[in-house]
Amino acid sequence: MKLTKSNTQLNEKDAILDMLESEKQLMSFYTTALFEGGSKSIRKGFSAHLNSVAENQYSLFNQMSTRGYYTPQPAPKQLIDQMCDTFKKEKKTLQSKG
Repeated sequence: MKLTKSNTQLNEKDAILDMLESEKQLMSFYTTALFEGGSKSIRKGFSAHLNSVAENQYSLFNQMSTRGYYTPQPAPKQLIDQMCDTFKKEKKTLQSKG
């Protein structure tokens, strides 16, 4: 297939999805940096950046949702309850070790 301008441009959906994926990756990087920050001021800076990226990610998610590009499926109540129980057990385990 010969590449032309018309078949190499991103459409709106692909462009927003690419931005959303980039924001998710940035969130992962900032989370790791926050966990590994060696001083309070560095951690504060990473935290601020993480919050900013989270807002950007949410805005892009809303744009995709509004345009009908991304429709998350609701989780069944049973699955939500099961996950809540799992996290409560983990929290108890961690608290008892600390």
